[in-house]
Order: sequence, then structure tokens, then C-alpha cells
Amino acid sequence: MTAGLNLRCDIWRISYDPDDEVGGAVITGSVLHESMLLNLQEEPAEQLLLQQGLETQKIFTGTVVPGNKDIRERDELEVTFPYPHVFYGKRFRILNVRHSSFAPTNPRDYTLLTMVRSVEAHSLQ
Repeated sequence: MTAGLNLRCDIWRISYDPDDEVGGAVITGSVLHESMLLNLQEEPAEQLLLQQGLETQKIFTGTVVPGNKDIRERDELEVTFPYPHVFYGKRFRILNVRHSSFAPTNPRDYTLLTMVRSVEAHSLQ
């Protein structure tokens, strides 16, 4: 395992099936990339917003390897390893994708992701 890349993750592409019989949206998805190496960092919240007592979104930065995979904004990242990790089984919505300047065939190629924690309605947080 590459130094610093201490997690593994799956990348999900979210899609929408036709509405159900009562007109409700049907959200589905499929795994695009499995068991990618990941380093995950939580960004600090704005101190001014915290002092005002406003609720803030948690923003995360992730580095995934290899960097030659098709990852897009609005895809979701799910942490799949190791089991006792605080974010094991949790999903993050990808807001921004930045590719490194290395050639896609370079083993040091990586992708930087900016993400927000995706919380489903009526789930435990």
C-alpha cells in the first residue's frame, strides 16, 4: 500500500430510473471502480460560521490512486476498508475532480477530489 493511502474506496455513478407508479423518483446507481486506494482529510469549518452558531457542511479532500479512472462530479465515494474506520461504509458526494499533471501511464498518477458528506434522509448520522 502506498504511503499515506490508508483507505480503500468504491466509486458509484448515480442514475435515475423512470418514475414509479405514483410519480416518485427512483434513484439507483452502480459501482464504477472498486477498491481504489484513498487518503481522506476533513477540511476545517469556517470559524466565523461556527461562532454564529450556523450549521455547516462537512467538506473533505480525498486523494485516489490510480488517477486514470473516469470520475466525475456528482459521483459518490464509499469507504470500504478498513472495517473499524470512522467512515467505513459511509458515502461522500464528489463536488470537484482535479487530475494530476502526470501521464496516465505513470504509476504516481493520482486524482484529487473535493467531497461533501452525503447523508440519506431518515438515516442515523
